[in-house]
Amino acid sequence: MTLLRDIAAVLTRWIDCVAATIVAAGGWFVSPRTVRLVEEDESIFTVRASKDDKVVGERVRIADGSVVGELPASVMKAIKGNRVEIVLRPSRFVVRQLELPRRAVEFLDGIIRAQIDRLTPWSATEAVFGWGRPSDIANDRISVMVAATGRTMVKPLLAAVSELGAASIALLTAPVEAAGGSARIKVYDQSVRGMLDVRRVSRALLAVLLIAAAGAVLAISADVIVGGSMEAQQLELSRRISERRGMIRAGQESLARSGTALLDQRKRDVPAAVIVLDALSRILPDHTYVTELRVEGNKLQVIGITRDAPELIRLIEQSRHFTRATFFAPTTRAPSDPGERFHIEARIEPVNAPRT
Repeated sequence: MTLLRDIAAVLTRWIDCVAATIVAAGGWFVSPRTVRLVEEDESIFTVRASKDDKVVGERVRIADGSVVGELPASVMKAIKGNRVEIVLRPSRFVVRQLELPRRAVEFLDGIIRAQIDRLTPWSATEAVFGWGRPSDIANDRISVMVAATGRTMVKPLLAAVSELGAASIALLTAPVEAAGGSARIKVYDQSVRGMLDVRRVSRALLAVLLIAAAGAVLAISADVIVGGSMEAQQLELSRRISERRGMIRAGQESLARSGTALLDQRKRDVPAAVIVLDALSRILPDHTYVTELRVEGNKLQVIGITRDAPELIRLIEQSRHFTRATFFAPTTRAPSDPGERFHIEARIEPVNAPRT
């Protein structure tokens, strides 16, 4: 838990720094208009703005931390979102003149802050204070006019102007002793809207950071879920591809085997012409001459000349290679022929090898 708190604290400080940087950068590009409230009498202020502004000369009464009465819309518009400089009467301040060595110019802030409780009735934390431009005096020394007042005395005034929507508030005074009262001393300067904007920007940055973190978590979750699903689909697809390849290989092997079987079967079923011719040459006697031999499928037709044609029918029938021997045309004998001209037809029995 301590580690989580430390991380949260570091993250909060970082967000605040980023928000302050953003607000400051915005301030560089957008310069608000300056409206001045000059105290004329007790709690009565005159509005001073640019010369062409309609609010010049309007009076505002501020008492007990709030504006008395209803302000004109032009005054409200002039103050809201702009810088307000409140010039207070010198009577509200304790004014002291401080003499210092010339070399102390670079360290005025620390020196004056350390001597506030000696110069005024308040400590440095209880007072709002400022100083004018140092002026040279004799003996290599300078003179500085310091003005201070209690923080509690100006707090109601600051709260009232803040309620009007001012972007920033500055408190100034013009001591009579300082060059006839013309030189003003700034005793307070605070960016009110800047503080509010920093908080608002910090909240916006935190919201953006949380949304980004939630989006990252969702993206990681989706990646895990979708990645797991896609991995399962890939495995299933690989399994199916392997099965299909196995089936294709098995089909190819089966096809090869079936082709070989068909060839073997054809070899067994369809007689070879060489075997038929060899078997026929073994059967026919020497006085028989074949002039024409036809093999069509399992049918054999033999045409030739022999001395005894009917004897050929018997010899062919006795062979295991042939059956159903018969004459498919008349047997004839020409005067010039040495024997009878026969036309015998028989059925071939498929036997791979002849027997002797």
